[in-house]
Amino acid sequence: MEEIFERQQAIADARATRGGSTAEERGRSAQFESMRVSRSRIMTQLTLATNPSHRAVLERALQSINDQMAADEARG
Repeated sequence: MEEIFERQQAIADARATRGGSTAEERGRSAQFESMRVSRSRIMTQLTLATNPSHRAVLERALQSINDQMAADEARG
């Protein structure tokens, strides 16, 4: 999952520096950035969570974001 994350980040960075991106590319970059921020927030909360049911909710949310990022990566 980290490899996918790093690849998508590199793609997003390249698009941002290139400047001539389409509306679709900008939308995908914005969606990726939103997922990246959510993933980071959930991982932080997961390190602090002590209640097993809260941890389970966070783990499901993290898995959902990971799955969505992997699906986006597969689509190209």
